[in-house]
Amino acid sequence: MRNKYTFAATLLAATMLSGAASAKTLVYCSEGSPEGFDPGLYTAGTTFDASPRTIYNRLVEFKKGTTEIEPALAESWDVSDDGLEYTFHLRPDVAFQTTDFFTPTRTLNADDVVFSFERQLKEDNPWHNYVAGGAWEYFNGMGFPDLISSIEKVDDMTVKITLKQQEAPFLANLGMDFASIVSKEYSDKLEADGQMQLMNQQPLGTGPFEFVAYQTDAVIRYRAHDEYWKGREKIDDLVFAITTDAAVRAQKLAAGECHIMPYPNAADVAGMKENPDLKVMEQEGLNIAYLAFNTQMAPFDNAQVRKALSKAINKEAIIDSVFQGQAKPAKNPIPPTMWSYNDAVEDDSYDPEAAKKMLEEAGASGLSMKVWAMPVARPYMLNARRAAELIQSDFAAVGVNVEIVTYEWAEYLSRSKDVDRDGAVLLGWTGDNGDPDNFLHTLLGCDAVGGNNRAQWCNEEFDALVNKAKRTSDRDERTKLYEEAQVVFKREAPWVTLDHSLVVMPMRKEVEGYVMDPLGIHSFSGVDIAE
Repeated sequence: MRNKYTFAATLLAATMLSGAASAKTLVYCSEGSPEGFDPGLYTAGTTFDASPRTIYNRLVEFKKGTTEIEPALAESWDVSDDGLEYTFHLRPDVAFQTTDFFTPTRTLNADDVVFSFERQLKEDNPWHNYVAGGAWEYFNGMGFPDLISSIEKVDDMTVKITLKQQEAPFLANLGMDFASIVSKEYSDKLEADGQMQLMNQQPLGTGPFEFVAYQTDAVIRYRAHDEYWKGREKIDDLVFAITTDAAVRAQKLAAGECHIMPYPNAADVAGMKENPDLKVMEQEGLNIAYLAFNTQMAPFDNAQVRKALSKAINKEAIIDSVFQGQAKPAKNPIPPTMWSYNDAVEDDSYDPEAAKKMLEEAGASGLSMKVWAMPVARPYMLNARRAAELIQSDFAAVGVNVEIVTYEWAEYLSRSKDVDRDGAVLLGWTGDNGDPDNFLHTLLGCDAVGGNNRAQWCNEEFDALVNKAKRTSDRDERTKLYEEAQVVFKREAPWVTLDHSLVVMPMRKEVEGYVMDPLGIHSFSGVDIAE
């Protein structure tokens, strides 16, 4: 399997880990390549790990290992009595990174914050469409263009964001990766030089590690930010050794070629736990895996067809085969560990005979369709190809012919957003802020059609419930609304809900300070390697 990766990348990782260099280096065997390095343009966790979680900061962030918001680039904030004005007081003396490609002349100020959001908000901003085919998918999908009235610089260290209506999860949303703060000074230089595309290739922020180089599909190199506002990291160099095959990641970890790896094959976990050189962390994931039909394309525009196909899938077989039992069948679009989970909802039972009859009644007997399978392991779906094969077999049993298709990861994510996409897509989600809105509105709201809403599903009843919940501050009332929304979702079945998984993180025993995160964040800030 090693011939899948360049000799240069393998040699680089092995050399650094062996201690040939005097610097303290941590090597992370990542599961895939980033789509780019501008945090506002993407929604995939692989990309977030490589960019906003290493290079950038946000106004507020989640306390490590929790869903609790804490101050970050904003050291404090005020909210008006009507809940419409948020005034952020910026932390003084926050340094941007000095890199081989840019040397900043000033520290963070309000101009950076205003620019970071206005480029996503305003269509006439010169940076709004600077990447061909790019979109501010998260910003738009969460309804921010319709929510934000204005973003104002009050003074050099104060920014006021005014909303058009109340938004209960607004602060939590600002802790998410798409809300990372970029350097306006660096952006101005790129624009003046006619090199705007480099914003997505040579990132620069205020975070714990600064970007050094990226060898496509092989390795990303970072070094510690000497002037990081929280204090310099204990690690001198951070290396992402991109290794898409989970078995190869496991081999590299056992051989000492990397310190940490995500998403091991379930069958390998027991052996890792027995290896005295390794330690294995586990945590119940705040996640969901699903099969999203394109509800705007016949016959998937018919809820009876979708319900029939849901009944045709043996979820337990997928969990046994892909996760070795380390997952739970999913019935709702949010995980059971999240507040407002509606346990009273009844799942679609596995019933091939009923599924076949429902398809006949809907005039969809003999259906042929495509099932898209992800090319990379994700926490919610360790082996999408295997899951797709099991679904293919289940559908064949009810007279449905399935062709399994896949694409390179960035292309898969891009193509699967198309409103005219064929078939059904295997995908999933790990919550980014601990709020039900981040699942129900972000993945299934009308605002997200053509983006995160891979089902292309816009249901007025559902959308009204989740939008009302967003604008309600009382958690009990929000809970009732979200519970109702889950009932509508299950009735209409835009997805087959597949599983909620246990997340497993194996690492070398000498790794210290790594904290598993309920939001699926792989953060190396605060991590050390024992001498």
